[in-house]
Amino acid sequence: MPAQVQPAPVETPRVRPQSVLFACTLNTVRSPMAEALARHYFGREIYFASAGLKRGEPDGFAMAAMDEIGIDITRHKPRTFEDLEDSNFDVIVTLSPEAHHRALEFTRAMAVEVIYWPMPDPTATRGSRETMLDAYRDVRDRLAARIKAFLSRATGSGP
Repeated sequence: MPAQVQPAPVETPRVRPQSVLFACTLNTVRSPMAEALARHYFGREIYFASAGLKRGEPDGFAMAAMDEIGIDITRHKPRTFEDLEDSNFDVIVTLSPEAHHRALEFTRAMAVEVIYWPMPDPTATRGSRETMLDAYRDVRDRLAARIKAFLSRATGSGP
């Protein structure tokens, strides 16, 4: 049985951002999940993208965890910061320590808010298929709660 997700303190932007980048290490689990969830909840109002420090391979457990809630990430192509067509984001949400460091370097000369949401890396989980899926579900549910709280509280609220 998955652990209950405890609400984390949520940063609230003064004004709802027009564009948000989610960043993690490989752009295969946490950041694509966050991008897909954010698009699901706020996609008509805000532009979302995701990137990683390195380009990893698509992750089947991430796809399965998202499919359980009706969100398809099978077409996601992992990309890096260098692959981004546009680097003008209002907010960059980092999901791993390495990504946070890179985002701070990336935005050194830009007026961009960088926010750190530490998320566990479910790929580090070992055990049965169900144990591993539970780790991915936990990350998915934590991300969904933070995204909804973060963007719903900003001026111009949504879901």
